[in-house]
Amino acid sequence: MKIGLTYTGNEDKHQNYVRWLEAGGNVDVIRLSVDEGNLDELDSCDALVLSGGIDIHPQFYNSQITDYPGAPENFQAERDMFEIAAYNLAQENKVPVLGICRGMQLINVIHHGTLVQDHADELVGKEHVGNPDRTHKISIEQNSFLHDIIGEKNATVNSAHHQAIAQLGEGLVVNATSSSGNIVEGIELADPFGKPFLLAVQWHPERMYTFDLEDSPASKALRDSFISAIKKSIASKK
Repeated sequence: MKIGLTYTGNEDKHQNYVRWLEAGGNVDVIRLSVDEGNLDELDSCDALVLSGGIDIHPQFYNSQITDYPGAPENFQAERDMFEIAAYNLAQENKVPVLGICRGMQLINVIHHGTLVQDHADELVGKEHVGNPDRTHKISIEQNSFLHDIIGEKNATVNSAHHQAIAQLGEGLVVNATSSSGNIVEGIELADPFGKPFLLAVQWHPERMYTFDLEDSPASKALRDSFISAIKKSIASKK
């Protein structure tokens, strides 16, 4: 199977995603990048992963504020547009989509949601902003698809982010929050019936190995569920 993976902008971080996905079986990861201009390669892919990386340009969630704390010196609106197009194409092709960190925020923005531009000054931000990652607890909604995957109402995850979902996008539902309840940790479709797999998380399952958590449900079970959904999607099209 082929999985299209958007390029995070850092080769070491990109390889974390590649290793994590390839550990799920017979997987060929296709790097999708605005610099390579290879969006058309997504047509041959069986799924899409939207990776982490630089803040989304505020113009995509109707904000004029670009000088907030922690804002990048230079936004990458071209990447934003490329990945919005990738998401829309994946939806058109009816293939599974997984969003990670920035990827989750981008999906929310595409669905007309908004973002908290910087939560680092809030008390809750202290357990999320970090370089390297920090681990913390999340609470999972019991009747969610994510709960079906993780199998528990609480989990330990990792993260390193200073932005978060503010207003939830249309057609989406929150499936997990930080233990404080102030940070959205996961989203999924409010009505998934008859629609391809769509799940997005704020943490980084691809690098939970740095905390010896690569076999935890929030990493391994999440990947395995995604891979299973891809196999079912491929089989349904034969």
